[in-house]
Amino acid sequence: MTGEDGPVDDPPPIASHDNGGAAFAPIYSARVTVTGGASAHGRATGRALSSDGALDLDLRTPEELGGDATGTNPEQLFAAGFAASLHGALALLARRHALNPAPITVDAVVALGRDPADDGYELRADLVVHWPGVARETAAVLLAKAAELCPYSRMTRRGIPVTITLTEK
Repeated sequence: MTGEDGPVDDPPPIASHDNGGAAFAPIYSARVTVTGGASAHGRATGRALSSDGALDLDLRTPEELGGDATGTNPEQLFAAGFAASLHGALALLARRHALNPAPITVDAVVALGRDPADDGYELRADLVVHWPGVARETAAVLLAKAAELCPYSRMTRRGIPVTITLTEK
């Protein structure tokens, strides 16, 4: 993490990413700002707003953690992103193989729990794909390829480079 006066601490890298010397080339970036709210169970409540205004929602602690569940939470947002990303990758491959992607559904469950090793928080994800009208063998092969293509799936396997900066603004 870095502050305006220099490094605050120097954590070890989350994952090693060997791109064969090639630089990361962003093709799209999303910006979301979370503001306001209180904290419960180490969880923020408040509002999340994307820079383009397409995402504007209340963040609330789930009932299972003592909240009122009147908004969404990070686990739901991650589940939606993961399911949508895998769905998109599978639909792309389906079209490339002249298969109908319309009936594909992806159900994602993201669970928050405690890591028994250090009592910190961790996430687990389970995704279930339903693709009626396509032979199971064909669907399984394309699903494996989609999991390799999907950026969320890749992130969960390889980690993600993260920069956290402390600012006065």
